[in-house]
Formats: sequence, structure tokens, C-alpha cells
Amino acid sequence: MATEIKAPTFPESVQEGSLATWHKQVGETVKRDELLVDIETDKVVLEVVAPAAGVLAEIFKAEGDIVLSNEVIARIEEGAEASAPTAAAAAEAVAEAPEATASGGLINPAARKLAEERNIDVAQIVGTGKGGRITKEDVVNYKAPTTAPVVTAPAAVAEQVLEVGDRVERRVPMTRMRSRIAERLLEVTQTTASLTTFNEVDMTALMDLRKQYKEEFTKIHNGTRLGFMGFFVKAAVEALKRFPSVNASIDGSDIVYHGYQDVGVAVSTDRGLVVPVLRNAENMSIANIENGIYDYAMKARDGKLTIDEMTGGTFTITNGGVYGSLISTPIINPPQSAILGMHKIQERPVAVNGEVVIRPMMYLAMSYDHRLIDGKGAVQFLVTMKELLEDPAKILLEI
Repeated sequence: MATEIKAPTFPESVQEGSLATWHKQVGETVKRDELLVDIETDKVVLEVVAPAAGVLAEIFKAEGDIVLSNEVIARIEEGAEASAPTAAAAAEAVAEAPEATASGGLINPAARKLAEERNIDVAQIVGTGKGGRITKEDVVNYKAPTTAPVVTAPAAVAEQVLEVGDRVERRVPMTRMRSRIAERLLEVTQTTASLTTFNEVDMTALMDLRKQYKEEFTKIHNGTRLGFMGFFVKAAVEALKRFPSVNASIDGSDIVYHGYQDVGVAVSTDRGLVVPVLRNAENMSIANIENGIYDYAMKARDGKLTIDEMTGGTFTITNGGVYGSLISTPIINPPQSAILGMHKIQERPVAVNGEVVIRPMMYLAMSYDHRLIDGKGAVQFLVTMKELLEDPAKILLEI
């Protein structure tokens, strides 16, 4: 019995995806719930697993093809077992069969073709493949030996001939996620009146508090580490309550004021920047926030974030300080109207009560849409963040 393999149902915010990687080929046996293919959307990579055990009979969509929601991409023959290779598979196997070199070694056809294009003598290449086989990578990595100086006479030495190194370039298609990130960033610069205001925070009190209670906090909350993000999210939630326009968004000619605080936390991955959202952050404890951020970071690393987890949000926090950034201007994450940028904690001299002292300082930057948020509101929001973070008791007491 044949079973169709379909692409997942995409949410309304995702129109299509591109087929990234097939993990199984035609003729191979598959087990139930075994990973078949990855489909990359502009937000996340979705995994499609086998709905039943059998043999992958047909593949209708190749890697790189555009895939629509619920589109049939392959077919499985249930109950069948892997049989002899199909004609296409057999031809492919023949094409990939290693050939013999003049010196009696083996070389892959693709490697031989590349060597001929580069005028490289395959006899000079040391194979690193199975049984000493020369692979394409061996050809790419091959460097011709330099010719040693030839002495023709005691007083005359021949010129040393050096092989000119290749100026290697590699062209790869932009991933759908990276392409969509580029589109959204460009869209922000063209459709918003973006402005950035800065302030600085003395982190002394927060660092002392964390140092004093981090071990007890971890013990009581079952291994949860006490970081700075929990305090920043809580401070942002309190400031958003006081300045509703920062938590609002523009929808056409309307302003939408949100009666909740869904805070997005930017997370960097190999595929690009993603922003999972802490839903109803106003109801979360610091331990819940720290747990939520950690879980999202692990999911982002493994490519397991879902579209729902990255959809929505009323305000975003991004922390470039973990990479050493001292100051920057973050870009608004639409349709939100503001984003807060954290930076590196750096000791520097500051004036306190008329005296110059060394304090751990952090620059804060808030980019905002001036169409909705006035400069006064943006500055007051950032000053509120500064006051709450410099006196953490105010965060807990909500004063």
C-alpha cells in the first residue's frame, strides 16, 4: 500500500518553504517516525518524518525546490523492503564507482574531472579516502610542491619557481531564512522612522545581588542558573506597563495597544538570528524567565524551535554583549515598535557623589519607531530601565 508524504501545514504567516535536505533516497528502507527530509521556511526548519515503515518509492521534490503547505513531496510503499537498486540508482552507482589511476591507485570520477580541469597530475595526489582512494576534497586541497632551486654552477643559482596559489571563491545560494531576514531588515529601514536613544547602567548592585544569591537560587530552583536576562526582562515588563506606547504596534492607520507583555529574546544560530517569544512575561518569575530562555537557546541550537514559538511578540531584547559588543543600534523587529539592546559590561571610571570611581558599566540602546513613540517617551522608558536595574529591589517590589 502506498502512503503519500506531505509537507507540513504552514501557518498563515508562512507562504511556502524550500526543500533543504533529503535524509533518505529512493529504494531505501525507512522506519516509522524516521526523519525523511528537512523543509526550510523563512522562520524555521521543519522536519518531516515517515508516517509508516516501508520503502521510499518516489521523490517528487528535489533539494532546493519550492514546497507549498500540505504538498505531496514523496511516496512510501508500506511493508516493502529494500530491493535491488533502481535503474537510476544503479546508473548513479556506476557513475560514482572509483576508477584506476596510472599508478594503480583509485580515484573518484568527480575527483578525476576536477583534476583535469586544474591540470593536476593525479599521481602526485595522496588519497585520503577508503583504501587510499583519491576524493574530490583531496584534489581541492592539493597544493603543488614548490620546485627546489637548481644549482647549475657554483656562482649561479637558478631562479626559484613558486606555484601561484588559487584565489578560491565559493558561491552558495542564500538560505530561505537568511533571505527573509535580509528582506525584513531592509523593510524596517524603508517603512519606519527609526531612531535610537542611549543610556548607561551601573551594574554594581545587580552583580552583587547575583553573586550573593546565585548558588542558593540554583539550589532552590532545581539547577536554574541566575543570570542577568531575568532581571532585564522583568525590568522591561515593568517599564512597558508604564509606557504603553512602547508595547504597542501600528496596524495600517490604527495603533494597537497590547494589554500583555510578550517579550522576544534574540538568539543567534548558525542559520541566522531568531527571536523566540516569552508569552505573558508579566506573569513569569525570574526563574521561569531564565528557564524559558535556556530552553529556547537549546532548541535554537538544535534547530527545534517551532513557528509558533517565534511568532508574535510586543517587544524584543537583544544582547550583543555576549559577543563583546560595547555599543550598537539594534534594528526594530516588526510589527513591534521598539527593541532594547544590551551590551558588554565594562569597568570604567564614573563620577559618583563627586568622586571618580571604577564601576562595571553597561550601555543600553533602544531603537524605536518615531511614528508612534516620541523622543520623550523613549528616553523616559530607558531611564526607567536604568533606575530599576541599578536598584533591583524596585523590580521585585514593582515600584
